[in-house]
Amino acid sequence: MNKKALAMAMITVIIWGSAFAAIRASLQGGYSSGHLVLFRYLIASLSFVIYALLPRVKFQLPTKKDWLRILILGWIGISTYHIGVTFGSQTVSAGTAAMLVASSPIFTTIIAMFVLKERLEVMGWIGLFIGFAGIAIITMGSNDTFTFSSGIILILIAAAATSIFFVLQKPLFDRYKPIELTAYFTWAGTLPFLVFSPGLIDGIQHATLQANLSAIYVGIFPAGIAYVTWAIALSMGNASSVSTILYIEPVFAILVAWFWLQEWPSTLSIVGGIITVSGVLLVNLLGKKKTVGMTINY
Repeated sequence: MNKKALAMAMITVIIWGSAFAAIRASLQGGYSSGHLVLFRYLIASLSFVIYALLPRVKFQLPTKKDWLRILILGWIGISTYHIGVTFGSQTVSAGTAAMLVASSPIFTTIIAMFVLKERLEVMGWIGLFIGFAGIAIITMGSNDTFTFSSGIILILIAAAATSIFFVLQKPLFDRYKPIELTAYFTWAGTLPFLVFSPGLIDGIQHATLQANLSAIYVGIFPAGIAYVTWAIALSMGNASSVSTILYIEPVFAILVAWFWLQEWPSTLSIVGGIITVSGVLLVNLLGKKKTVGMTINY
């Protein structure tokens, strides 16, 4: 991975890591999950509209064959992911949510097996088993006791959605700039959120100042800037190598939540997170077959 791709990926991880605490702060300050996800993406969409209208900016319009793909990927990577994370964060701590999202490379590996026909070594299958065991521990131990939280399922759906998004968006970088794709995905992903429009203004007015500032922050930075820096990183480097940076995202999420919300994940969740990341590393470092003479160009 080159230095610029690494720098863009690190900026992304730091911003995304802070998003989990900001989401929790907005929810605790009076926002409903639906109003929060709509408000932050109205801000993100407006930011990209303003950028697109700048005098020297020229956006390449998607071709007919790409319109549907961009629309569907926007619904998967933006709509499904953020509904899962935001609604799941009602009952799941910021650090625990981040650790579950960090399991997304496990789903990416499974998707790659079917879509890209990648094959795993024995150690890869062991890594997958360890990863899922870690997820199970996080799921059952989110409150330091073996109790089940429905929010966990929503966040796991979000992790799977973001895996699909990262894998299937890569070929589009051959035809569009990262910021163009991010804008199109954001606009497409915002459309389903409009179902949460009723009562939005009233909800904003009754939320606390901290909740509103947090909502504006996640609209501009995690929902806007970080997706651009991530798209730049992906466009400049190998998807698998760049995605490994996501493993450290929970560290930032846990630290920010600790300082901001005085919130710390349960011991079992942390143990499960360590096991999950270990499984993911095992899959990516030792588990994938190297195919001689065949490369996949995105």
